[in-house]
Amino acid sequence: MPLHLDGPYADWFTGPTAIVSIDMHEGHLSQDADCPCPAPRGREIVDAVDAFHARARALGIPVVHVRSELRASGVDDVRGRSDSAWRTTFPQHVGPIPGAEGHALAGSRWTRFVTAVEPGDEIVTGKKRLSAFYPTDLDFLLRQLGVRTVVLDGIMADCCVLNSAFDASNLGYRVVVPADLVRGTDEELERAALAMVSLHLGLVTDAADLLALWTAKVHQPTP
Repeated sequence: MPLHLDGPYADWFTGPTAIVSIDMHEGHLSQDADCPCPAPRGREIVDAVDAFHARARALGIPVVHVRSELRASGVDDVRGRSDSAWRTTFPQHVGPIPGAEGHALAGSRWTRFVTAVEPGDEIVTGKKRLSAFYPTDLDFLLRQLGVRTVVLDGIMADCCVLNSAFDASNLGYRVVVPADLVRGTDEELERAALAMVSLHLGLVTDAADLLALWTAKVHQPTP
């Protein structure tokens, strides 16, 4: 159903909005066999995410790219007091992950963005666990921008996108997730994650409807 400025989610579009694009970097999207934390379904949306961001920039919507990045020493994870739980749980479902210890290490090729980053975009780095807000300065940046609504795209829907949606909602932001611009571990988990967002956290829609609404808002007559 198309979105309307006077519909049930009108409050989601009354204040400034920013797009937060999550973990669209080589550490997840590389096709190399040694990709340290592969999210192959995420490759399906690279072009669509780039096109969405381009249209949004033209409408004045800021784009924030968030990436995982761990200290090169490994102390943030495998060589620290405790490592990330996914290193134990995820391989039980997808099998062994060769080179997983190298995931998101600062200075490595795995932190390079696959999606386009333009000069006017913002970058948030230092994501060390599942949420784009932990332990980064994303919340600080969004508040400095005066943002009320966050549009989350990227990977993985059932992991980092979902965790970021919970944190964004808990921090008082309006949450929007375009279903065609996220991908989960598999289709079943993707659907489950989007259902949880829709039930508890915010609006699940698609990129075309969002762009149409933003365009209508830009061209709305001044009272």
